[in-house]
Amino acid sequence: MIDVELIKSKMNDLASYYEELEPFLCEESRVIIEEKSKLRNVERLFQLVVDAAIDINTHIIAESNFHVPDDYQSTFIILGEHKMIPVEFALKIAPSVGLRNMIVHKYGRVDIKKMVDDVKANMGQYEEYLAYINDFLKKQLTL
Repeated sequence: MIDVELIKSKMNDLASYYEELEPFLCEESRVIIEEKSKLRNVERLFQLVVDAAIDINTHIIAESNFHVPDDYQSTFIILGEHKMIPVEFALKIAPSVGLRNMIVHKYGRVDIKKMVDDVKANMGQYEEYLAYINDFLKKQLTL
C-alpha cells in the first residue's frame, strides 16, 4: 500500500532543498564556479533533490508491484509507463539522474561549467515533477 504520508514527507524535503537551491540558480555560472562553497552547495542540493525524487519513485513502484527498474533513471520511465507522470516528461527528467551520478561519483572528467548550466536549466522540471506527484496523491486519496 502506498504510504501517502511518506511521499508527502519526501515531497516536502524535495521542495525544501529546491528552495535552498533557488537563489544559486539566479547567479551567473561563472560566479558559482569561482566560489567553491557555492559550487558545493549547488552540487549537494541538486543531489538531495534528485535523491528525494528517486525515493518517491521507488516507493510508488515497489508498493504498486511494478517491474523492478534497471537503474534510478528508469524509475521516472516506469512512472511514465503507468501514467503517473506523462511519458514525455519522464523522458525529459530521467537524465537528471545521470547528472547526479556524475556529480556524486565523479565519473570521468566533469565539465563543471556544463554541469552548473545543466542544473540551472533543468531544475524547473522538479517543480513540475512535484505537481504531477501531488496530482497522483490526490487521486490515491479519492480511491
